[in-house]
Amino acid sequence: MTESAQGIRRVPIAAITVLNPRSRNRRIFQELVTSIANLGLKKPITVSERDDGGYDLICGQGRLEAFVALGETEIPAVIMAASVEDCFVMSLVENLARRQHTPLELVREIGALKERGYSVSEIARKTDFSPEYIWAIVFLLENGEERLISAVERGLIPHTIAMEIAKAGEADVQNALAEAYENKALPGNQLMAIRRIIEQRKISGKAGHSGSRGPGRTRVTADALVRAYRKETDRQKLLIRKAALAQSRLLFVVNGLRRLMDDDHFVTLLRAEAMHTLPKPLAERLGVSAS
Repeated sequence: MTESAQGIRRVPIAAITVLNPRSRNRRIFQELVTSIANLGLKKPITVSERDDGGYDLICGQGRLEAFVALGETEIPAVIMAASVEDCFVMSLVENLARRQHTPLELVREIGALKERGYSVSEIARKTDFSPEYIWAIVFLLENGEERLISAVERGLIPHTIAMEIAKAGEADVQNALAEAYENKALPGNQLMAIRRIIEQRKISGKAGHSGSRGPGRTRVTADALVRAYRKETDRQKLLIRKAALAQSRLLFVVNGLRRLMDDDHFVTLLRAEAMHTLPKPLAERLGVSAS
């Protein structure tokens, strides 16, 4: 298990601190261990060197633990200059970027950023989620609505409706849902999903165990739920239109650049102006080198 890439060096595993540890699927972890044992480490971990000679892990907990399982004492690592706070945030963002995270993992990572004093807009910028979505998750988290958060993450209900449910008492929500169903204001599958969640909250509490109803609850109506659902629907339709518009504009730009790049006079002008590079995404679409 050697690593010869420039800028990478082997560091003692015992000197590495995992700032943001997380559990993992044992089967997937064993597959990782077997892969490293048979094929070697394909991608080094990323760490930051501390003043005391130790290292803080930024990315690669699974690979690090696999090396420990294989009895290794050193591991190839990319060394970055970053504060402990930056390392922690980068580790959280890296966890959020994973495609297969559970709803409560997502909540824990967002909650950890909020507890460290980051605002909703800062969390949204760091995690690439919308500020509205982060605000909803933080609101639900602060009110102990783990079941609703799980439903949002599994796509059962929009976060806007989850917040309407969280703001209301169970009886009020049941009445509102019944009214919405009778008026055919919401699709049946949405109503059934919301109703099941309400029943679960009524039996076992917000976080999966019995608990008292908090003070300050407000009455919710069917109209409020319908407005929340329609708002979510309109938002998703708007996102689709924006994506289609962005795609058409990108296609226009790429086609225009392709024609310009075929013009020798234009290329000569670019060279004369010392413009030798292109953004990588555009270069890939044009089928040319970015540099």
